[in-house]
Amino acid sequence: MMDWLTEHKIPVGAVAGDAFEWLQTNGAAVFDAIAIFLEDLIDLVLAVFLMPPNANWFTGGDGYAPLYPEDYHPLLIVAGFVALTWALQRSWQTCLLVLLGFLFILNQGYWEETAESLTLVLSACVVCMGLGVPIGIAVAHRPKVYAWVRPVLDLMQTLPTFVYLIPAIVFFGIGMVPGLMATVIFVLPAPIRLTHLGIANTPKPLIEAAQAFGATPRQLLWKVELPSALPQIMAGLNQTIMLSLSMVVIAALVGADGLGVPVVRALNQVNTSLGFESGFIIVVVAIMLDRMLRVREK
Repeated sequence: MMDWLTEHKIPVGAVAGDAFEWLQTNGAAVFDAIAIFLEDLIDLVLAVFLMPPNANWFTGGDGYAPLYPEDYHPLLIVAGFVALTWALQRSWQTCLLVLLGFLFILNQGYWEETAESLTLVLSACVVCMGLGVPIGIAVAHRPKVYAWVRPVLDLMQTLPTFVYLIPAIVFFGIGMVPGLMATVIFVLPAPIRLTHLGIANTPKPLIEAAQAFGATPRQLLWKVELPSALPQIMAGLNQTIMLSLSMVVIAALVGADGLGVPVVRALNQVNTSLGFESGFIIVVVAIMLDRMLRVREK
């Protein structure tokens, strides 16, 4: 019986390999376009973190010094994060936590690696929320479609993350782009599920009242469903950031820069101090981002 089962093996791996080979051959133009878009997005976000404004931006090319020295650029970025934290949370304790966290990162000399990891996280947020929220809204309005989509989302979340690296390398090579693509595939189910949850659980009396006053489907979405689902959508954003940050070490295995690089280096060298130091920085970044975007109870 066992011999018969092994002799008649279902060709799961062979079919997947043929599918990837066909996509690589016939979809090169599409993957190149995606790679160019993602590279431009990554370069734009990374420039904000690491490239201080040029003097010519302010002086018209006369050669005067910039408005502030280059060494102060990280402090201005930190100030921007603190201001964003205040705008979102209105809590001086949270602002102080974010400030101390960034100062600790600067003290340990991990600003560049942190900026690269934040670039990966923010780029993944742009892609995941840009895709996940519309898809979540669409499947919330079509329960039968969601019944078919849900097993796909389960597969995307339960498949080992290292498996995502293989097609990412095949289609996009080595670097930040394959790391970003693997992160997006792993993280995308979270905003879809939470957006679906928020839209599907909109109170029926609110919907009936809006329809009674003649609201169109578009008005119903923008003025009733989305405001009601906003806490769940923000929770989806929070989960997107946390899950993206959990992928920084795995993304480093395919050439992505960031805090995962010293972790991988520490693993290869069996360097306990380097591993704990870089790992603790990842924890600090995760705590700061979680407190910044945590939905306040009303």
